Amino acid sequence: MAPLLRLSAWIDSFDELLGKMIRWLVLAAVLISAGNAIVRKLFNYSSNGLLEIQWYLFAGVFMLGVGYVFLHNAHVRIDFISARLSSRTNAVIDALGMVVFTIPLSIIMIALGWPLFENAWVSGEMSQNAGGLIRWPVLLLIPVGFALLLLQSVSELIKRVAYLTGHRDQPFSVIHAKSAEEELAEELAAAAAADKNNTAGSRA
Repeated sequence: MAPLLRLSAWIDSFDELLGKMIRWLVLAAVLISAGNAIVRKLFNYSSNGLLEIQWYLFAGVFMLGVGYVFLHNAHVRIDFISARLSSRTNAVIDALGMVVFTIPLSIIMIALGWPLFENAWVSGEMSQNAGGLIRWPVLLLIPVGFALLLLQSVSELIKRVAYLTGHRDQPFSVIHAKSAEEELAEELAAAAAADKNNTAGSRA
């Protein structure tokens, strides 16, 4: 298990670094979007190329950041249910979900996405919009993004198995701050438990 945990740590470090770099894509998208709006209002001028750069940057943030989100355990969960389950049960559900859904889906999307990129690269496919951009960079994000998700899924699966087998104290490397939904779920669960205890006490 030790070599696998080292591999997991390397993948986590890579995605952590990549996630910090992606923040600059968000800034670039905001600046370009603001610049487009200002130029359009002041000079009545618009560029399809600049508009498409915004879409490309958004796609880059979304696809390249998927592993970073997974690392930080910040993806969407059914918080009301997961908050009621033990860490061990959640780890088992996570492991099964990765083996049955996430990893196979990632492999399928890489296999389907790569030919799209390759065809666009070979043909020099351009946007159908006048003044639009070449298409292969954004199509490359599909296999690359799912490859990152696949890598992080392997890392997360290693951590869940290590936790379940007693080689780790907790199933996550990074514990994200609780969301408002998670806090509400915990409050509701606590209120339900207190109400149950009060009811049992009154009957006694």
